[in-house]
Amino acid sequence: MTLHHRTILGLLACGALLATASVEAAPLPRLFPERWIDGTQPQEPSVQVQPLDGDTFVIRQSVKTNFEAPFLYLLFGRDRALLLDTGAKDGRIRPAVDRLVADWLAAHGRADIPLIVAHSHSHGDHVAGDTAFRNRPNTTVVGLKADEVASFFGVAKWPDEIVRYELGGRALSIIPTPGHQAAAIMVYDPRLRILLSGDTLYPGRLYVPVNFLADNRASVDRLAAFAARHPIRAVLGAHIEMTNKPGQDYPHEAATHPDEHPLELPVETIGELKTGLKATLDQPGQPQIHDRFIITPVPARPQ
Repeated sequence: MTLHHRTILGLLACGALLATASVEAAPLPRLFPERWIDGTQPQEPSVQVQPLDGDTFVIRQSVKTNFEAPFLYLLFGRDRALLLDTGAKDGRIRPAVDRLVADWLAAHGRADIPLIVAHSHSHGDHVAGDTAFRNRPNTTVVGLKADEVASFFGVAKWPDEIVRYELGGRALSIIPTPGHQAAAIMVYDPRLRILLSGDTLYPGRLYVPVNFLADNRASVDRLAAFAARHPIRAVLGAHIEMTNKPGQDYPHEAATHPDEHPLELPVETIGELKTGLKATLDQPGQPQIHDRFIITPVPARPQ
């Protein structure tokens, strides 16, 4: 969705002053030694993988295969592995995941491990690869509706309950965050102190349908309360749409991403998002610009 007529707002419709740059004082965590593939080279692989440790892998789909260029996450525990998202159309995600699983099994002297395929939310650029996993042995693909997500993870009081999901010696927190989309979740890993934040928070355009504003505000309020009680080294989302210039994004469907903002965001951006969402934000096409993300109201969407 394009951001025509974008201007930095001095006063919001509600009359509140737009606070944009408090996050500048927060140090930016750096987790990845390599530059992410960004479409600027004549040749680049269809996916790139960077490990956070021997049990945690971040996968990026090339912008040359799909302009969304999403990030996916593969986490291993003793008893099962969790893949968060399967990528956008024309991605080749399963071969990369199969290689990572095979390498992990070899390193641990194992023959197999169950794979759980879940989703940060149910939009097409995060679930397009599901079909390739449905016939994969020893693999469970979680459903795409909120009630299916809640049932699988054991969330009895969706979206108000945060639950523990055990991989085997590695307990994750599953945080329901409807707002961008009805079935959205975040995943917190206390081992690495990372928060996998999907499309609710990442360096880019945070699309909020105007009919889901209340849901999004409530989700981010719960997230902020969670963050106050848990150490978070970095917030890792599902896209990069911001340049390294504060407040400047790429055009919609950009074919290359030169000088990208880093994927990782500091925990302070959660509070900045919570504050920004207090504005009226009921007019599609009137974004609220921050240094590291842009809150972007969009027309009402169905569930």
